[in-house]
Amino acid sequence: MGNGVREGQVDFKRQDVEPATSTHLPSEGVQEQKKVLNSLMSGALAGAVAKTAVAPLDRTKIMFQVSSKRFSAKEAYRLIYRTYLNEGFWSLWRGNSATMVRVIPYAAIQFCAHEEYKQLLGSYYGFQGKALTPFPRFIAGSLAGTTAAMLTYPLDMVRARMAVTPKEMYSNIVHVFIRISREEGLKTLYRGFTPTILGVIPYAGLSFFTYETLKKLHADHSGKSQPSPPERLLFGACAGLIGQSASYPLDVVRRRMQTAGVMGHTYSSILLTMQEIIREEGLIRGLYKGLSMNWVKGPIAVGISFTTFDLTQILLRKLQHSTNVER
Repeated sequence: MGNGVREGQVDFKRQDVEPATSTHLPSEGVQEQKKVLNSLMSGALAGAVAKTAVAPLDRTKIMFQVSSKRFSAKEAYRLIYRTYLNEGFWSLWRGNSATMVRVIPYAAIQFCAHEEYKQLLGSYYGFQGKALTPFPRFIAGSLAGTTAAMLTYPLDMVRARMAVTPKEMYSNIVHVFIRISREEGLKTLYRGFTPTILGVIPYAGLSFFTYETLKKLHADHSGKSQPSPPERLLFGACAGLIGQSASYPLDVVRRRMQTAGVMGHTYSSILLTMQEIIREEGLIRGLYKGLSMNWVKGPIAVGISFTTFDLTQILLRKLQHSTNVER
């Protein structure tokens, strides 16, 4: 009889423990997977919407960056208008397909990586579940941008080539890869990689830092946990303005190196490229050519990107929550 009681107690304890080990751990893993997937999807959509919105301005900026023509708002308007008259309305989005092929994985990786780096740095610095302090906030953004740029760089190279060449030269994205590989070598696909990384560190770092900081200041002073969509757009615009202004000269150098093969130039290094640009066009007119257009395009694109990401994240969380409640 005593043995029977002990066996019953053992069985009861076994039944009490087993469900906890079988259900608790997988649910954490599933939640983490959903979180990563949400970040990837939200980031991809954010990048696609933002870049498509400013594609004509982006193409015009690249065409000025890679030429020795002097930039002005009037000349930019003339270029857009001539392109429209000679090649049609949709030619203003030429190269946007290559942009989408690049920007969708780039934005998805960047936003997802940023969320993961924030979590890692939060654990490291002891801010788990709280807003990071300024320095880790900047580091998280820089690491996210660097990770995305390293994984998607050849697509950026292809997009730049398509933006500055006529349709007859490159018919599609695959054709660009084939011709560059055959005529200039595979190494050409990574030409301009160093200035890209050097530019991404301050650009992504300052962009994410500024946006996250403005959201935190808003929460502290307004008492609201989340800003409204117009406020998000404004915070993103400020982030884009600061980030792009800080890294712009390296963006010009990157474009020159990427398009050297089709523009009749030879650029062997960042410093030599900078020296040649300054010698031929001057410091401000050369390295900051098109910056005023970027002050229009950049804030719009970054504002749309951050806002789309945040709102998509919120929507996906609500959908998942309602699905779980129904179950």
